[in-house]
Amino acid sequence: MNQPLNRRSFLTSTVAAAGVLAIPRLSIAEEKGDISLGVQSYTFRNFDLEPALKRMKELGIKNAEFYSKHIPPDSNPEKLKGILALCKEYEVAPVGFGVTGFSKDHEKNKKVFEFGKAVGVKYLSASPSMDSFDSLDKLCEEYKIAIAIHPHGPSGKGRDQWWSAEIILKAVKDHNKLIGACLDTGHLIRMAQLGEKLDPAEQVKIMGDRNFGMHLKDHDNKRKEDVVFGDPKGALDVAAVFKALKEVKFQGAVCIEYEANPSDPSPDMKKCVSYVRETVKNLG
Repeated sequence: MNQPLNRRSFLTSTVAAAGVLAIPRLSIAEEKGDISLGVQSYTFRNFDLEPALKRMKELGIKNAEFYSKHIPPDSNPEKLKGILALCKEYEVAPVGFGVTGFSKDHEKNKKVFEFGKAVGVKYLSASPSMDSFDSLDKLCEEYKIAIAIHPHGPSGKGRDQWWSAEIILKAVKDHNKLIGACLDTGHLIRMAQLGEKLDPAEQVKIMGDRNFGMHLKDHDNKRKEDVVFGDPKGALDVAAVFKALKEVKFQGAVCIEYEANPSDPSPDMKKCVSYVRETVKNLG
């Protein structure tokens, strides 16, 4: 997404796990292997939680990576219980949350993991500082929740510090095996604006077994906006990405994120979901 500060913001109130409604893992069967389809809730950023969940259900989506508008990290246990009950009602399971910043402040980081545990996510998509990894090593080991570093591509007048799989892998390779990536195909494609042509499928292969999430999107670099999958103005080879994910034995949710048309993304999202399902079906 192009506004990382909105999703990286984190209010540090502690959320107790006790009494929170657990959501069973939900997945869809038509994807190959253990890959399931989801959505990044930022796609529906102009909607409150229930209208967003309603639109996800209409798409047949069973998994989501949520951002802070839809599941506020400062929610008290009673509010969080209600949020999770609503997710269960619409049959959308929170599998991830983010994008969240992390620093060397271990206690602040721990509160994020406590929140993740309460929600029941498998990973936290993240933009950590370089001095955060000693803390994250301990927390990933304790909570068994993955840190999935998310590249944001061109940022301001330069580039995001985590702009490629190579950069991410170099930083995490000697750390806990639950620290890896949530690659964003759209932001990888956007790096061509800075002269760095990255192949999303190859980026998946580079991360290997450290792929813990994915934001699947296509982007038109000339107009600098997202496009639906299969649009000739885009650059994403969806089939190649799923082949790469299968090759590295990815077992998470591929979350479609679409940043265009925020007031009414559903028609384009329906095209994206249909395109992915047809593409995966044809992979055999």
